[in-house]
Amino acid sequence: MKKIIFLAIVFLLNACGPKEQAKKQDDISAISAKEFTTFKVLDSENIENQTIWSSLDQEMNDFSEAEYEKLKPHILEKNILELHKNRTQGIFTYETLVKFYLYRIKKYDRDNELSLNSVISINPNIIAEAKQKDQEFFNKRLKPLIFGMPILLKDNVNTTGMPTTAGAVALKNNYTEDAFIVKQLKGQGALILGKANLSEWAYFFCGDCPSGYSAIGGQTLNPYGRKIIDTGGSSAGSGVSVATNFAVAAVGTETAGSILSPSSQNSVVGLKPTIGLLSRSGIVPISSTLDTPGPMTKSVIDNAILLGALYGHDPADSKSRSFKWSGNYYISGIKNGNPSIKGKRFGAIKRLLKDTLYINAINVLKQQGAIIVEIDEEEIGLPKFINLLNLDMQKDLPEYFKNYANKELSYTSVQDVIDFNKKDSAKTMPYGQKLFYGIVDDKANKKEFLDMKKVLHDNGKSYFDIPMKAHNLDAVLSVNNYHAAFAAVAEYPALTVPMGYTGKGEPKGITFIGKPFTEKSMLEWAYIYEQASKMRKAPKNYN
Repeated sequence: MKKIIFLAIVFLLNACGPKEQAKKQDDISAISAKEFTTFKVLDSENIENQTIWSSLDQEMNDFSEAEYEKLKPHILEKNILELHKNRTQGIFTYETLVKFYLYRIKKYDRDNELSLNSVISINPNIIAEAKQKDQEFFNKRLKPLIFGMPILLKDNVNTTGMPTTAGAVALKNNYTEDAFIVKQLKGQGALILGKANLSEWAYFFCGDCPSGYSAIGGQTLNPYGRKIIDTGGSSAGSGVSVATNFAVAAVGTETAGSILSPSSQNSVVGLKPTIGLLSRSGIVPISSTLDTPGPMTKSVIDNAILLGALYGHDPADSKSRSFKWSGNYYISGIKNGNPSIKGKRFGAIKRLLKDTLYINAINVLKQQGAIIVEIDEEEIGLPKFINLLNLDMQKDLPEYFKNYANKELSYTSVQDVIDFNKKDSAKTMPYGQKLFYGIVDDKANKKEFLDMKKVLHDNGKSYFDIPMKAHNLDAVLSVNNYHAAFAAVAEYPALTVPMGYTGKGEPKGITFIGKPFTEKSMLEWAYIYEQASKMRKAPKNYN
């Protein structure tokens, strides 16, 4: 088995041909595609399936295989609006909806021939919380669309009742308060089902490991091709769990590709929002310059709903922006049935026009009235991208330890984590910790650091702004996470939607990249494409 994996922090090289790759190597050193013929580790030594379920086994005794089979047609592949309709009609309660997902996770996720290792932990209070939502259901007050919906969170997002590990043994006991975005979700009635596996430390740790691996969660596998098709990273568990209907939706995080990659690789809809739209407080960081959480869902409708539930101004986040938008802002145009793509101008990157799936997706957009303009890419690099991440994490991780981590943890720096891992390297870092060494070794003075950030930001903006201004474009069309690094440093939003499957069954997505805070329009365009193309197919072995 050959498996191409790549660092989630920069997927730029995946977008390039050999000449382009060689050209970019000087700009982004230490990034390369690697082949793995086997995984060093598949199942985690640091987590047991029995431990995950011990607190809920008794409460699940009354949920049978027969009940599960009866509910499947009413839950699998249904969007949030459809689930609410079925709940209103009494087909299920929030309690049985939660139990359906729990039963399904236990049935498929670990310790069997179809296991995916996508879920790290389950909220021990989830059934009680679902029962409470059933009681509140009869309150006639208008409820948010996210109300009663079971959501998984990437395990670098602080959540009460479960440890926030970032996949690392060093954080195995990191019990914390809720992150700001989790408070937003809970405040609108969402149910936090559990935590999803991830590439350890959001894929900024080992450097020589497969995407989707963490010491806590083990190796996440792609349901469209276990051990054959890459999961993408770092929000691998979020992408896999959504694709396999283990929850209504999931939250991922991205620095440069970590939502776009696993979303496209697992045939789901993933949004990397404009930096500042969603709070980062209480999320284990890589880079306060580039990090953002974002929604990962089976449909564009669900993405818009979840984005609205996550949004809110956070005074503790220096980049957080305040808009007077209601929770239904992003879904309103879609729900009212009046979005339009007619006359919208999208840039199609000439180099990608060899991809038949990309060509087909463009043709669908044309058929809906979009204007497609073929564009060349700007000859612009991203110098010192890795250095930016290194220098940000040098200061951002200690700030997380100080302000948001469990107070009983003794770590104050990246070096402290390195030293912890050395004590039992086989258990904590079977693939090494090369990138962590790079973090502590990097150096720059304040001016050098600020200059570095400015050059990257300006280059990223120019990469999109030059063709967008020249051709009066509303967005640029990419594939998967190919231009994630440019979108990251520009701080522009990017939204990927399933556009089909390769000959070997590997999912791919068409990715809209737009101007800051145009998420509402992007979601509406993506919805029109999604409804016209209907490309997503559930993984066949998990129906």
